[in-house]
Amino acid sequence: MFIASDPPFRITALPDLKHKPATSDVTLGLLSKITPITPAQEEVFDAFYEDHLFLHGVAGTGKTYISLYLALDELMDKSSGYREIQIIRSVVPTRDMGFLPGSEKQKMKSYETPYKTIVNELFECGNAYESLRKTSLINFNSTSYIRGTTFYDSIIIVDECQNMNFHELDSVITRIGDNC
Repeated sequence: MFIASDPPFRITALPDLKHKPATSDVTLGLLSKITPITPAQEEVFDAFYEDHLFLHGVAGTGKTYISLYLALDELMDKSSGYREIQIIRSVVPTRDMGFLPGSEKQKMKSYETPYKTIVNELFECGNAYESLRKTSLINFNSTSYIRGTTFYDSIIIVDECQNMNFHELDSVITRIGDNC
């Protein structure tokens, strides 16, 4: 486990360095290449391929951005052995999605906004997130709905875990299967 707590993350996209997507079923464009700027970011990039990571820092430091970038970069590599990215988040502040109107899918949309923005920016394509969702390369889950599920061959991003209670954290940990 690695904890990054150095100064805030700062990330820049370098549009001239690109990776090709692993799947031809999804038309996304190319994944922008980002590079670490601070020593903490460099440690995260180095440790990603070796360890399970726990990133913490002040709001707006790029923890989610870096996590999603590294996960997408790994997923786009056909030889990685991963078939999907699972993004798991608590439905703060109520922990119950019943107060939002609509179906489960409609309720979850408001919590997906940050990930949609990041993925679309990284692929420089306005529908990249939706394309990845439609092909199940990215799945967004609330801790309210993961019981009874086991994830296999997945990169799992548990975001905003400081807002989770013990039961939610326990639910996430017990969902992790082989090659995650």
